[in-house]
Amino acid sequence: MSAFAFAYPAVLAALVALPVIWWLLRLTPPHPKAEVFPPLKILAAVMKREETPAQSPWWLTLLRMLLATAVILAIADPIFNPRTNTLATGGPLVLFIDNGWASAPDWDRRVQTADALISDADADSTPVIVAFTADQSNDAVPGTATAARDKLHAAAPRPLVPDRDRAFQSLKAALGGTHPGTLAFLSDGIAAAAKDKETDDTVRQLSTLQPAELRLLEGDGSEAIAITSAANAADDMTVTATRLNSNGPARLTLSAQDTQGRPIAAGILSFTSGQRVATGSITAPFEMRNDFARIGIDRHATTGAVHLLDDGFKRRRVGLLSGQAADEFQPLLSPLYYIQRALQPYADLVQPNASDLAKSITELLAGNPSVIIMADIGRLPQESYEPLQHWIANGGTLIRFAGPRLAAAPAEDPLVPVILRQGERALGGALSWAEPQPLADFPSFGPFAGMPKPTNVLVKRQVLAEPTPDLAERTWASLADGTPLVTEKTDNAGRIVLFHVSAEATWSDLPISGDFVEMLRRIVQMSRSGGVTSAASAPRTAEALPPFRLLTAKGVLVSETGNARPLETGKKGPLLSNFDNPPGLYGSEEGFTALNLLPAGAELRPLDTSAAIAVIREGLIGGKAWSAKPVLFLIAFLLLLADSLLVLFINGAFTRIARPARSTAKTAAALVIALAVGTFLQPTDSRADDTKPGDETIYKELDKTHLAYVVTGESEVDRISERGLEGLSEYLTYRTTLEPGAPIGVDPAKDELAFYSLIYWPVSATAPMPSADAINKIDAYMRSGGTVLFDTRDAISSIGDNGTPSANGERLQAILSNLDIPPLEPVPSHHVLTKSFYLLSSFPGRYTGSPLWIEAHQDSRPGSDARQAATSDGVTPIMITGNDLAGAWAVDQNGTPLLPTVPQDETQREYAYRTGVNIMMYMLTGNYKSDQVHVPDLLQRLGQ
Repeated sequence: MSAFAFAYPAVLAALVALPVIWWLLRLTPPHPKAEVFPPLKILAAVMKREETPAQSPWWLTLLRMLLATAVILAIADPIFNPRTNTLATGGPLVLFIDNGWASAPDWDRRVQTADALISDADADSTPVIVAFTADQSNDAVPGTATAARDKLHAAAPRPLVPDRDRAFQSLKAALGGTHPGTLAFLSDGIAAAAKDKETDDTVRQLSTLQPAELRLLEGDGSEAIAITSAANAADDMTVTATRLNSNGPARLTLSAQDTQGRPIAAGILSFTSGQRVATGSITAPFEMRNDFARIGIDRHATTGAVHLLDDGFKRRRVGLLSGQAADEFQPLLSPLYYIQRALQPYADLVQPNASDLAKSITELLAGNPSVIIMADIGRLPQESYEPLQHWIANGGTLIRFAGPRLAAAPAEDPLVPVILRQGERALGGALSWAEPQPLADFPSFGPFAGMPKPTNVLVKRQVLAEPTPDLAERTWASLADGTPLVTEKTDNAGRIVLFHVSAEATWSDLPISGDFVEMLRRIVQMSRSGGVTSAASAPRTAEALPPFRLLTAKGVLVSETGNARPLETGKKGPLLSNFDNPPGLYGSEEGFTALNLLPAGAELRPLDTSAAIAVIREGLIGGKAWSAKPVLFLIAFLLLLADSLLVLFINGAFTRIARPARSTAKTAAALVIALAVGTFLQPTDSRADDTKPGDETIYKELDKTHLAYVVTGESEVDRISERGLEGLSEYLTYRTTLEPGAPIGVDPAKDELAFYSLIYWPVSATAPMPSADAINKIDAYMRSGGTVLFDTRDAISSIGDNGTPSANGERLQAILSNLDIPPLEPVPSHHVLTKSFYLLSSFPGRYTGSPLWIEAHQDSRPGSDARQAATSDGVTPIMITGNDLAGAWAVDQNGTPLLPTVPQDETQREYAYRTGVNIMMYMLTGNYKSDQVHVPDLLQRLGQ
């Protein structure tokens, strides 16, 4: 094919007339001359001077010459790359045609080019062979031009990567040693080698057939681009793509579509010069990203420019609940710390604003999460069980982690997958016969199947499950001794999962291992992607998924599946598209798996032609062959327009426009200034008062530390509580630097409790039972770092003995049954409460027979060497006593004690006051006295 030719070369003879046109254009009439009116002077000038022609400016003449040249060349119709070549003789014509995904944009031109070559062969009665590289089988036997043309027009581009090696073997077998005449390789320009192979040697293989002429015809393959992966990140979806031509920068638009094909979001994919692989992003809320069904590149209608998404790409919403308040100073001890770090890249994490569990659960369920994770929550509010069970039955996934609270919870909890034994199992302590246990191999079923066994994880504490016939079937992970680590129970469309260890690193090393991230991610990915109201459930892993929707070569999703076979999803390694499984969706409407053209990490590379000896490169018909006539006529028109404007300018046509335009500009500027001033002087609303109702009360209660007590409704009990806290406040003012304000009675159901570090609750069997709202607010108050001191005032000896408790004790049990409280123990001898201000060995009130019960910690257990740092700076959320502390503290207006001690002893009353001081110092300062720096001073005080 020649590079340039004229359709009408005879017209070029008109160029000989250009000198004549030059001479004619130089002659122009004289420019009119303006003169002041005396008529006689004008007549005299006319009579004296004779008119003669004048020359036009040289640049105006040159402009008009160029205009004439452009018109002559346009009429001659120059054509670039016209097709004038003929075929080589000595063998059949072989057409080796790429009909893969990259050939779709210029497929019509490929057919036209091949059809023209077949016509040339038909004129010479030359046999023709046609082989397509993306067809599963090829009949490459030489045939007539008519048969070859029918085969060509019946072909279509395939949504596959060409398998040129298979097509070459078919061609070689059909030739049987015969050398082709012209071998035309209509290539898409892309190396079809695997990722780990450097080059595609197709051109070298074709040259081994020893054709008389080897032509390489390339179309628009250099513009090929394909998406290789898409990932749902925390704030956006990242899309990775590869392009063939890396010359120069490129900025492409990404479009995200829903299942109906409607674009709902867009992003940018940018390539720098020389960059072959780039990553772009689509920023959208995660709810909108969960509606993405496919990602496409605008103005690129190919299979490679489309990336299908299935349920596995959708980002889940995960709600988080904790049995303890978050510790800002010791975040590594927070139950949710490692869960948040593990799931943040893969899920949208939400935490409720309320501390009240009943309100928190309602708030989370209103957000329609896919998963709710509870870290060490033992007993839930009674009204929360029914909505949680309903949410699970509709498809929700509840993941629970063990801890002290869950270990102390009732065994009949319906939100636990297995029956748990009361208490916890400690491994490796001084009183334990077993060593810390590693993990066993994961079973072949469940989400952890295929994961390697963690080698650096040891479990030191766990909650045990009661042996049942189906325990092994419900166990997803276990320890080396066979005890369960992760158990599961299916509840209708949802499931409940329990980790038998805590979510922080005090019970095991699992939360600080990389396996923890993968385990949580797999469980979350099993949940429903759209929440429990989603119409379609998540697809379950199957051995083979039937073809559901398939992509065409132009990136259109159609229901025709043709000869596609079911997709085997159980194979190891990534799923790859092939002749049996072309790109598309496999499964059904209830759930499907997406199979895309290229795997993650693939890269488009140019076809290697260096191994061939002689290759003739040509373009496709309709591609590089084009006529310059329209361009030349456009240039001639622009030159004519420029000539007309220059003539008008020389004659002064534009000078009359300047003055009216200047006046119009001044008027417009004045109007803009007036509008701006009017807007500036517009009256505005006064600043709204953002003071909230009740601020005065808040400021009044925050000015000093106030001791609070629960108003029971019984006048005498409430009077003793008020006078008792008043007496303790006076003692604190006299003995310490703390100067509390007046005691305040609170109603837990109505009042804000966050202002008080300690609330004294005198338990009375004759008082009304607290409402559910009051219990929930007390539970939230303790969970947020506050402490409630329950006083039954009956000097009971212990909590939970087999003996019959008193009436006040029964009322306390009824109250505690609705609270999520940790395991309790009497104050140990080395506890901070024994030394926070005074050195105490007991905590008397009006009575001395009852111990002071607090939250049990691991460092206080006998034989335990490990120290357990708790949240809230080590302050227990609950205290229980029966010694009637307020009765010992109560004084009248004159400071005289109201009630006698039993037995009557003023030393006992003094120690009761000291007990109150230690409790308040402990509440305000936490466990700082447990530091070793205080030991010498304490030993000196003890005389040791």
